[in-house]
Amino acid sequence: MIDTFSRHRPLSLLAIVVLAQVLLLAFQIKRENNVRLIRYWAVELMTPLERAGTWTFSNVGGVWSGYVGLRNTRAENERLHGELDKLRLRNRELESRSAEAQRLSTLLNFHDAHPEAPMLAAQVIGASADPTSHTLFINRGERDRLRRNMGVITPDGVVGKIVEVFPSTAQVLLINDKDSGVGALFAVSRTHGVVRGSGDPEPHMEYVINEEKVQSGDVIVTSGEDRIFPKDLLVGTVEATKPGNPFQIISVQPAARLDRLEDVIVLLSLQELAPKKSDESSEAAGAARDGAQPPQSSALAPKTAGIVTDPNKFKPPAAHVQSATPTNETPKAKPAVPQQ
Repeated sequence: MIDTFSRHRPLSLLAIVVLAQVLLLAFQIKRENNVRLIRYWAVELMTPLERAGTWTFSNVGGVWSGYVGLRNTRAENERLHGELDKLRLRNRELESRSAEAQRLSTLLNFHDAHPEAPMLAAQVIGASADPTSHTLFINRGERDRLRRNMGVITPDGVVGKIVEVFPSTAQVLLINDKDSGVGALFAVSRTHGVVRGSGDPEPHMEYVINEEKVQSGDVIVTSGEDRIFPKDLLVGTVEATKPGNPFQIISVQPAARLDRLEDVIVLLSLQELAPKKSDESSEAAGAARDGAQPPQSSALAPKTAGIVTDPNKFKPPAAHVQSATPTNETPKAKPAVPQQ
């Protein structure tokens, strides 16, 4: 390289001298607004480099910031999705507890309305896998004094009866099963019949003659003749009816939601579920059984309350008591009592 420079030394020196002269002229010459030419050239030369550097650093910085921000946003998004899933799960749990509390409150109110009837609450823990069989299992059994042919109901209406009892569970046959049957009657006309299941979701009421007037919406209750359910428990309503041979074909809409059972009530006896009486009515009934007068309220109490009267005071004298049998005989005069 030194040999090359030595050979071209005159040209190199000439180029250096020319460049220096040009720079001196550029330093001396001024353009518009009193700007020296060398400064103008320097600005024109450096501006593209500065623009390129600014664009490069700006885009690289933006890409880096976007990458870092994207990573943070993705992590924040995943965290928020996790919290949202937890909140949804918690919300479902609270809704489930609220529904369970409402069902238990309904059962408790039903029990309080019929305190004299022995009954036992149970939960549905399973159902039959056979699509033609409508049965379910409850978490009560022999240990809870359950036995076969006990009635199972809900506060809405009749559910079915117990057909199998195990130590801690029992199997319930629903009223819409093809092997079930409930003695029933119409609540208004008191016409008797039998509600039987056919394997369909809706049972049918049989043995009602065609001459009987049956309309959609008529209420059907238990008759008590099957010795399983007490009398006048709600079974359902008439959904549709049409003439048959020789009896009507009556489709029944069950009062209880047989496809959504979670809590049921087992009747431990055939005692009728009479509504709870008030305290005053209970005292009146107890007094009537004891042969005493029912207690009166202070507003209806007589003004002579507390005054003890002699019961003999109101008895008529023996001389004024007449025979109940009419007679035509003239009463004889009493003999005169001689005076002393």
